[in-house]
Amino acid sequence: MLDSATLPDTERWRRAHAAGLGWNDYLAANASRTAGWGAHVAAARTTDAQGRLLASFTRRMNVIVLTGAWCGDCAVQCPMLAAIGAACPAADVRFLEQAAHMQLAEDLRINAGTRVPTVVWCAEDFEFCALMGDRTLARYRAMAARQLGASCPLPGAAVGADEAAATLQGWIDEFERVQLMLRLSPRLRQQHGD
Repeated sequence: MLDSATLPDTERWRRAHAAGLGWNDYLAANASRTAGWGAHVAAARTTDAQGRLLASFTRRMNVIVLTGAWCGDCAVQCPMLAAIGAACPAADVRFLEQAAHMQLAEDLRINAGTRVPTVVWCAEDFEFCALMGDRTLARYRAMAARQLGASCPLPGAAVGADEAAATLQGWIDEFERVQLMLRLSPRLRQQHGD
């Protein structure tokens, strides 16, 4: 767990979010390096039930995705995060290329490493809510079962449908967890009168 003293303050989260790109702009800005992501982008779709859940969220979430266009895990999971963002009007998901934001990457080190993708959820006022880094539990389980040995698969590597579905669900679960945290927050309930 990160020491809260090392986390950026709300203004730094606000600036990081503002510097981030929407999904299509991120792909366009990194077109030469994300060209191999096509199959993963095409496969990243929420189910009808997942879409209904995400569309039901009411509390705004500012989401920062620290990513790397060179990274196989990003190639698989960032399109999923973009699909979640597209299905969830309450979530403003922005993508930041790690190489251009190394101080933020250093601030968000996980297990002594700068990992991607790393996702930060903030409340509407940019109060920090949650951090999840590099892989969902389902993705780690699948990688462990395959015993790849490599720290990061290649961007064009195929991902089984079951693993992809479980990975997407893992990210959706975290979006839902943060949404419920925000809905039940005493300070936000008082602020919104609900």
